[in-house]
Amino acid sequence: MKKYGIKINMPTGDTMSASHLLGDDWQTYRWFDSEALRDQAQSEMERHPIYYRKGDSPTVVLEKVEKEGV
Repeated sequence: MKKYGIKINMPTGDTMSASHLLGDDWQTYRWFDSEALRDQAQSEMERHPIYYRKGDSPTVVLEKVEKEGV
């Protein structure tokens, strides 16, 4: 079982959190076998996406998490 994760959600007031879009309680997780893999993935996720227009930026909050007792 994968123990090290990244919790992904949106900042308060984000336009995508409207009820007809994702909703204000939207969140998702990505899980990894090691801290090193998780940290590498988070670094990549924090980079500006190459296909975004200049001036646009993703508005997500990334938080490192771990499963207890795994």
